Amino acid sequence: MRLLLTGGTGQIGEALRRLSSKLGVTVIAPPRAELDLSKPEAIRLPDGIDAVINAGAYTAVDKAESEGALSVTVNAAAPGVLAAKAAKRGLPIVQLSTDYVFDGTKTEPYVETDPVNPMSVYGLGKEAGERAVREANPKHAIIRTSWVYAVHGNNFVKTMLRLGKEREQLKVVADQTGAPTLADDIAAAVVLVAKALGQSNAGIYHYTAEGATTWHGFASAIWAKAGPRLGKQPKIEPIPTSDYPTPARRPANSRLDCTKIGATFGVRRRPWEAALDETLAILLEEKP
Repeated sequence: MRLLLTGGTGQIGEALRRLSSKLGVTVIAPPRAELDLSKPEAIRLPDGIDAVINAGAYTAVDKAESEGALSVTVNAAAPGVLAAKAAKRGLPIVQLSTDYVFDGTKTEPYVETDPVNPMSVYGLGKEAGERAVREANPKHAIIRTSWVYAVHGNNFVKTMLRLGKEREQLKVVADQTGAPTLADDIAAAVVLVAKALGQSNAGIYHYTAEGATTWHGFASAIWAKAGPRLGKQPKIEPIPTSDYPTPARRPANSRLDCTKIGATFGVRRRPWEAALDETLAILLEEKP
C-alpha cells in the first residue's frame, strides 16, 4: 500500500516513515516545497497512491492565537483540499486531529459523538478541518489523539529531561488530565485504519495510549525512570493551571474513549507507562 503523507518531518510523520517497512506500507512524503499546506490552492496529489494521511498541521498552539489566519489555513482549508482531491480519485483520507476540539469540562472520557467546543484558535482550526474532511470525502477517518511525544522532535518528555538536568525543582501543572501517547503507536494505528478504510467504516475515531495521568504525573514518571540513570532527581512540584498562564486555553480533561477504534479496526492500545519506558530507554541510551 502506497500512502501519501503530509507532515513527514513531524513526530507522527517521522514515526510513520521510520516504521513503514515494518507496517507493510510505502510512504511518499513530499517536502514542503512540493506540498505546502499553507498554500492549499497549489496542492497536487502524486500519482500511484492508495490513501492520503494528513499528519501535517500548524501545531504551535499558543502562537496560533496571534497567527490565526495561517493556522486556520493549514489546519482547516488544506485538509479540505486534500480530502476533495483524494475523493476525486476514490481514495480514502486519514486526518489526524486533537483533544483540543473539546472544552475539557466533561468529567468522563470523551466519546466521538460528544459535542465539540474548542477554546483556542488551534482547536477551532482543527475542528473546522474535521468538518472540511467529512464534507469533502465519504471515505474518511478522523483520528483524534492527545499529548503526543516521540524520540524525534520537540515534546514534553524531552523538555522535562532537559529542564530537570538544569534545575533542582520543576513546577508542573497538576489539574489537566490526559493520556501521553507515543507517536510510534499512533503511526501503527493510522496504518491499520488506512488499510481497512472505506465508506462503510468512515467516521471519527479516538486513539490514545491506555490509562491517564496529569502533566505532573507524567513529569514524575519521566524522572522516576531517568533519575537513577542520570544520578539526579529534581523535585517535581504540582501547580494549578492558573499558576502557568498561556495564550491558548487547554482542556482540563483530555481523556478520550477509544472503544470505537478497537471495535472497528482491531487497533490495540498499550499503557502509557509502557510506551514511556520504551522511549526513555532510547533517550537515555539504554537497551529497550
